[in-house]
Amino acid sequence: MSKKIIIGNWKMNPLSPKQAENLFRSILKAIPYKLKANVIICPPAIYLGFLKTKNYKLKVNLGAQDAFYEESGAYTGEISAEMLYYIGARYVILGHSERRSPPSAPSGGGEGESNLIINKKVRASLSAGLVPILCVGEKERDESHQYLNFIKKQIEECLKGVIKSSVSKIIIAYEPIWAIGKNAQRAAVPKEFLEMSIFIKKVLSDKFGAKAVEKTKIIYGGSVNPKNTADFLMEGETDGFLVGRDSLDPKKFREIIKICEA
Repeated sequence: MSKKIIIGNWKMNPLSPKQAENLFRSILKAIPYKLKANVIICPPAIYLGFLKTKNYKLKVNLGAQDAFYEESGAYTGEISAEMLYYIGARYVILGHSERRSPPSAPSGGGEGESNLIINKKVRASLSAGLVPILCVGEKERDESHQYLNFIKKQIEECLKGVIKSSVSKIIIAYEPIWAIGKNAQRAAVPKEFLEMSIFIKKVLSDKFGAKAVEKTKIIYGGSVNPKNTADFLMEGETDGFLVGRDSLDPKKFREIIKICEA
């Protein structure tokens, strides 16, 4: 059985370094000494250096929630992939649905980051030594299956220019937008993820060759919780999870890790 990946995306939480430390310590205490899964915590960037010093016994990896595509320069407010690497991050979430379609826009949608911008970030992150966690997902599922073309376009454009030897380092996180957030239409089921996972692997194989993508991990990121974890592991055959809200609850996140370990 392959090693599972469990990513906790804290988003813009918690409010203070002390709260971040307490949450981080609670998660570390819950992780078994001989951990089989790869647990990655992605806090706000301002906490990365601080939490690195608290990561006793290096039980988890740290990741960032975004990275800019230039190394340095006159880019007010941006943080480069190199800076993130130096401060302790080894992974980075790119193309998350909340950045592709900003929540501040009307009805939770709008023009955010394009595939072109995300592509620049993917290549910059790889160059800096970070492992990109590339998020893809459709807003709705139509009867004519046009959503498959939408996902294919996301993958092809976001990975344009990436060399074959690097594609196995990239983690693909499938997050169906219609199944997450306050505007969720319904919950996704494991069968839907399995079908999409197979499709994503085919798109990657057509682009890079089957051998180049053998080790590429595809994980699920649509409202993950302890109740659906086992089903997505067994029926959906996922390589892991991108956990949002429940990564801020040590008890629930611990339960997700426990299920993956079992």
